[in-house]
Amino acid sequence: MSMITSTAWVRRGVAAQFPERYEIDEAEISRISKLAKVQLESARTDLNAARNANANDDDNDEEEEDEDEDDVMETTDEVEVEKKEKKKSKPEDDDDLAEYDMEHYDSDPRDEEGDEVTMFGNVQSLAYHQPHEKDPYLVLPNRADGAGDDSDEDREDLQILPSDNLLLAGKVEDEVAHLEVYVYEDAADNLYVHHDVMLPAIPLCVEWLDIPVGNNARESGRSHGNFVAVGTMEPDIEVWDLDVVDCMYPSAILGKAPDDEVEGEKKSKKKTKKSLKKNEEYHVDAVLALAANRQHRNLLASASADCTVKLWDLNDANTTRCAKSYTHHTDKVCSLDWHAKESTVLLSGSYDRSVVACDMRSAEGQVGRWTVPSDVECVRWDPHDANILYITTDSGLVVCHDLRTPDTALWTLQAHDDSVSSFDVNAFIPGFLVTGSTDKTVKIWNVLDNKPSMVVSRKVEEVGKIFSTAFGPDRAVGFRLAVAGSKGVVKVWDTSTNGAVRRAFATKVASAEEMGVREGGAEGEGQGMVGVADDEEDDDDEME
Repeated sequence: MSMITSTAWVRRGVAAQFPERYEIDEAEISRISKLAKVQLESARTDLNAARNANANDDDNDEEEEDEDEDDVMETTDEVEVEKKEKKKSKPEDDDDLAEYDMEHYDSDPRDEEGDEVTMFGNVQSLAYHQPHEKDPYLVLPNRADGAGDDSDEDREDLQILPSDNLLLAGKVEDEVAHLEVYVYEDAADNLYVHHDVMLPAIPLCVEWLDIPVGNNARESGRSHGNFVAVGTMEPDIEVWDLDVVDCMYPSAILGKAPDDEVEGEKKSKKKTKKSLKKNEEYHVDAVLALAANRQHRNLLASASADCTVKLWDLNDANTTRCAKSYTHHTDKVCSLDWHAKESTVLLSGSYDRSVVACDMRSAEGQVGRWTVPSDVECVRWDPHDANILYITTDSGLVVCHDLRTPDTALWTLQAHDDSVSSFDVNAFIPGFLVTGSTDKTVKIWNVLDNKPSMVVSRKVEEVGKIFSTAFGPDRAVGFRLAVAGSKGVVKVWDTSTNGAVRRAFATKVASAEEMGVREGGAEGEGQGMVGVADDEEDDDDEME
C-alpha cells in the first residue's frame, strides 16, 4: 500500500542552499535511552498480563499433556537410537579430518621465522588514539589528489538552488509513515526526492512554517526559518526543521504530554486518546487540518477529530498547551483557512455540515455560519475578493458564498459525481480554481463574474484517487499544479501547456513570461505533467 494524503509547497529562496546533516549528541542518546526504558517497562507489563491470562489455559491443558506423555517417551527413545547411530559414524568423519591434524593445531608456538607466537604478538603494529579522537581504523585517509574525499560530492547532492521550489508530501508506504521532501526544478522539468522524515503515524495534513520553532531555533536568533508542521492520526503536532537532513527528532511537539508523564517509570497503556476527554489545552484525537497565519507568523491553527479548533503560539516555549481552544462544531473539523486581509478571521469546515468564520480574538466571535447538504471536505477564502468563500462537499458540490449575502449562495456547482476531496484557488490569477476528486479526475474552472465554467478535465490514472491539489507558491510557478493521491505518486502539472488554460487565463496576467507560461501541444495530449522517474526509466521518460 502506498498513499500520499497531503502536500504543501515551499517558496523559492527559503530553504538553506546546503542543508545540514543531523549529528546525534550525548543528550539525545540519553533521551532516547529514557524513552526506550519507558517502552520496555510497558512491554514487560503487557508480557506479565499475557502470562497471567495464559496461566488458566495451562491448567486446563495439563490433563491433555498426561495423555500424551506416553507418545513423548516413545519419541525420546527414537531420538536416543538416532544419537547412537551418529556416534557409530563419527570415527569415519574423524578419519576424513585426520590429514589436517586438528588435534595439534595450537601446539606449535612458533611461526615460520622461528619467533614465538603469542596472543598479542602484533601489538607493535596496532594503532591507538586518545579519548574523544576518531579511531584511525574507521577514518579514511585523505589522498593528496583529493580523490578519496566524497564530502564535496555529498554536499553538491544536497544543494538546493534559489530557483528551486520544495514540495512536501505526507506519505504512507507499506505501513511506514514518512514525510517526503521533493525538489522541483521548473526550468529543467525535474522533480526528485531530496530527503525524507520518519513519522510516528499516518500523516493527514502538512503546513509550511516560516518562523523558527523549538528552543534551538530560538537560540539561534533567526527571524525566519524553514519548518513544517505535520498532523497525523495521533493527537500531537510535530514540527520539523527542513534545513536539517536525517534528523531523528522534531524541533517541537505541540500538545505533547509533560516530561514527567512521558519519562515516568510506568506509563499506563489503558490511557489512550479515546479515553481522554476533550479539553482546553491540547487535542485528544487525530489532527485533520493545519493553517499557518501568514501575517501573524507565530500563530498556527489546528483542527481535530475531537471536534475542536485550537490556536497555538509558536513563540511560547510551553508547547504542551494551546493559546486558545474553540468548540464551534459538533463533529470532526476537517478544513481551515485564514482570511487574506482580516488576518484574525479563521474559516473552519466540519463533518457536521457547517462552516464557521470566527474572529479568533474572542471565543465566541463568529462572523458567519453556513450549512451545506453533505459533509464538508474543503474550505477556502478567495485571495482576490475579501467577501468570497468556497466550500466543497462529500457529494461533489462546490458552493460559493458572499459575506454580504449570507442567507443564499452566489452559485452552486456539481463539479464531480464523487467527493471533491481537494480544492485550491490560484493566488495570482483571479477566477482560476482547481478541484480534485476521488473519481481520479482533476478539473480546472473559470469562475470570473460568478459564472463557473469548466476549462479542462483530466483523468490522472497514475495518481489514483486525488487527495491533494495545490498551485505553486511563487508567481513564476503560478500555473504549476501539484497533484497527489492514493497510489503514492505526486505529479506537477504545468497547466499553461494546455491550450484551453492559456486561452482562459494567460491573457489575464500582466506578463506571461513572468508567470512561466509555456506553449504546449494540442488539447488532450499528456504534456506538462512531471513526476519522479523510476530507477529503470530514462531521463527522456520523465515528462509524459
